[in-house]
Amino acid sequence: MKQSFRQFRPVRSVPKHMLLAAIAQSKQGGRPVTTERVATRTFDSLALHPTLLSNIRAKGFINLTPVQEQVIPAIMEERDVIGMANTGTGKTAAFLIPLIQKITDDRAQRVLVVAPTRELAYQIHSELRDLARGLSIRSAMLIGGANEWRQKEDVRSDPHVVIATPGRLKDFIQTHVIRLSGFRNVVLDEADRMVDIGFLNDIKYFISLLPSARQSLFFSATITGKAGELLSGFVRNPLRVSIQSESDKTHIAQDVVYVPRDSTKINTLHDLVKKQEFSKVLVFGRTKHGVQKIADELSRRGVKSGAIHGNKRQNQRQYVLNQFMHNQIQILLATDVASRGLDIPDVTHVINYDLPETMEDYVHRIGRTGRANKHGVALTFMD
Repeated sequence: MKQSFRQFRPVRSVPKHMLLAAIAQSKQGGRPVTTERVATRTFDSLALHPTLLSNIRAKGFINLTPVQEQVIPAIMEERDVIGMANTGTGKTAAFLIPLIQKITDDRAQRVLVVAPTRELAYQIHSELRDLARGLSIRSAMLIGGANEWRQKEDVRSDPHVVIATPGRLKDFIQTHVIRLSGFRNVVLDEADRMVDIGFLNDIKYFISLLPSARQSLFFSATITGKAGELLSGFVRNPLRVSIQSESDKTHIAQDVVYVPRDSTKINTLHDLVKKQEFSKVLVFGRTKHGVQKIADELSRRGVKSGAIHGNKRQNQRQYVLNQFMHNQIQILLATDVASRGLDIPDVTHVINYDLPETMEDYVHRIGRTGRANKHGVALTFMD
């Protein structure tokens, strides 16, 4: 029996007129642009361990990005940092590089990184392994949906770096698997997102268990409302850095695709992705059930597709994500779990199959294309 895909309409979404106005403004060149100073300092100019510097070069990093140019020296000087910076600014390397250097200088140092989603935690851990290769730095990743016994064994090995999502970290604290009193370096990454998805009290709880003598690094796209509540008890005399490159969307062409009355959204999507220029496409839907059905239908029609959402185990999500990152599938369908934190290279198009719930979600979704100053296209379906 043929399935209808019109059922996946958002129950709650940003008003269409607001999206249309924002897209129209972007096409007229009227979107606010944040001007950034171009960083000219190279990694060779930093006092880094030769192996760390070699690993940085192996990743193709030569010049520091603006956020790295401000944050790395501050961390190396033991300053606390509040960074308003999104993924895509070089933020992850900005805190990992000086913390790796700190561990190479003092093997007693322990680092805790807390991130809102499994995907972001995995991405941070992957970058850590690349940058710390050959330096004998032990690490553990504590996330839900993955082997709990293995994670406990990793913690018992006394890792230098622990990267965790709030839920699994809280479980391990309450079952006495891990104690936070030994972590003198702490990173809260995408703190606004952690607050948005209900972890405010958990983060406050974690902060209360940390040693008072520590270096605290706080990164967030925005620091307003409840996210700001975390700062007073977390950082001391911090350096404040604001790098908001994703607010500049002039290199992302935004447009609306109206679904014809005599067609369906899935047919419209299929017609688009058959075009040659749609070589690496990230499609956002509202529900877990919905994005999986769309992925299954596209696969049935011969389009290499996959989906990531909360109903899949972490290893399944990571497998599909790796397929997309390495161009083994053309289309990745996702709920908004993928709209923050993921740094996927060379995404040619973002398609909003279902309307986002907020304008902020829209900005984060389309920010998955047009990265590293490459041209990207963001399309929003309307009927």
